[in-house]
Amino acid sequence: MATAAQAPATPPTTDPVERWLARRSACPQPDAAKIGSPAPSFPATHSEGQRAATNRANSQHSTGPRTQPGKQRSSLNALRHGLTARTAVLPTENPDAYQRHIQQFLDEYAPATPTETQLVHEIANTSWRLNRIPFLEAELLSQNPNPQTLIPQLATLGLHGARLSRQFQKAFDQLGTIQDERRHLERRQLTEAAELFLRHQHKGLPWDPEVFSKEAGFVFSREQVERRARQLIRNNPSFYATLRHFQADPPPTEAIV
Repeated sequence: MATAAQAPATPPTTDPVERWLARRSACPQPDAAKIGSPAPSFPATHSEGQRAATNRANSQHSTGPRTQPGKQRSSLNALRHGLTARTAVLPTENPDAYQRHIQQFLDEYAPATPTETQLVHEIANTSWRLNRIPFLEAELLSQNPNPQTLIPQLATLGLHGARLSRQFQKAFDQLGTIQDERRHLERRQLTEAAELFLRHQHKGLPWDPEVFSKEAGFVFSREQVERRARQLIRNNPSFYATLRHFQADPPPTEAIV
């Protein structure tokens, strides 16, 4: 006969989560003294402040040049070749020559609007930088006549030259498109002014070119309108045969050699 009543064994649970917890409690736990105590937890505000302090400390090791000569050299890095500088004229270049260069492009393209003027300046500035590249290459070769050691510098100049050429072509194409559209519109408006002038002449009515110019948006002189009217009569004489008050210009004669 048993001296002490044995407690009934606890039936195993069927819940998989409880079985996993039971197996985990039966496994030996690591010694906290050997692996170290866990890192203390800080409020979110403390960790953010500590992170900011660490960033400030790290920033002290990544500063730029501190001496005055070093700062001057760093500020002039973009001006060594001037191909990416904001200003087109370098301190070593002649401002008067640059102004003559700009004026040549203004005289050639004769911009009539602020947009056209801006594009002409962009073309001129890009051309000024492109013209600088051969002199930079010659200066490099004069300092070191061995081309093998200058491959990185010459390759950089070549990349800048290709970029500037694309920029020049893009501005040139944009200017051509804008000017073609403007000139086409001006010719159409001038033709309308000349036809209106001829109708007034045919009816014996006065015609003021300034009134039409204000309505059309272009300023045409009376001489321009009359010249265009003569061209219309010469190009289509049968259509303007009834207009007796205005004569066409004589057709141009070829020079006899």
